[in-house]
Amino acid sequence: MNILWTSAHPEPRSLNGVLREHGLETLRGLGHQVRESDLYAMGWNPVVGPADFGHDPSDRLLVGDASERAHAAGTLSPDIRAEQDKLRWADALVLQFPLWWHGMPAILKGWFDRVFVQGFAFGLPGARRYGDGGLAGRRALVVTTAGARSTGFGPRGIHGDAEELLFPLLHGTLFYSGMAVLPPLVIGGADRVRTAGGAAARLDERLRGLGTEEPLPYRPERGGDYDGDLVLRPHLAPGRAGLDVHRAEPCAVGAGG
Repeated sequence: MNILWTSAHPEPRSLNGVLREHGLETLRGLGHQVRESDLYAMGWNPVVGPADFGHDPSDRLLVGDASERAHAAGTLSPDIRAEQDKLRWADALVLQFPLWWHGMPAILKGWFDRVFVQGFAFGLPGARRYGDGGLAGRRALVVTTAGARSTGFGPRGIHGDAEELLFPLLHGTLFYSGMAVLPPLVIGGADRVRTAGGAAARLDERLRGLGTEEPLPYRPERGGDYDGDLVLRPHLAPGRAGLDVHRAEPCAVGAGG
C-alpha cells in the first residue's frame, strides 16, 4: 500500500515523535511505501486566505467557490497542491496528533481547512458526501495521544467515548470525504509513559491491519438510510438519538443497512 503519514506535534522527542518514527519503520518493514507530512517540521501555514486561490483581496472571498475554481484551474497555492498530490498517491492516511482540548492541534485543523477543498475532497460531479466523496477508496487511521488515562475515554469515561469525541474528524471530515475510517487508536497517559514499548506494540498491531481491519460502519448518505432532509429514517435505530445512530446496526452492515 501507499501510505501518507500526517503528524502534528512540535517536539520530535515526544512520545508522538517516537511513535511516528517507530510506525514509519514498521510500515516500511511490512513492504509499504510511505510519504510524510510532518506539519511542524514543514512550517505548515494553517490559515486559509485569498493567496491560497490567487483571489483578488479587493473582492469578497467566498471560500468554497474560490477554492473550487482554483482547484479546477490548477491554481491553488503550491503547498496545497503538494499535499493533494500526496493524498492522490495514497491508499491510506495515518493521522497522528496529541489530543489538545478534546481536539486536534490548530496546525492540523488548518491542514484540513486548506487541503480538503471543494472540488477535491468533496463536491465532485457524480459524488456527494459521507462515504462518497473525492477521497473514496482510501482508508484512514487516527492515532492520538492524551495526557489522561485511556480508561477515561471509554463509554462511561469522564472525557467521553473516544469515537464520539473524535466524531467531527472521523465522520464529519474523513468519512465525509469518502474514506473508510478505522476505529481510532487512543494512547492515554502520554506524559507518564517511561518507555514507548507498550504503545509501540499497540501501534504495530493496528498498522499490520491497516489494509484489512473492518472500518467503522457509518451509514452512507446515498445508502437510503436518510430522507430528503438528511434525517435518519424513523424505522432505523427507533427511539434513539445521538451520534451512535449514524452507525449501521452490526447485523445490517453486510446488507448495506
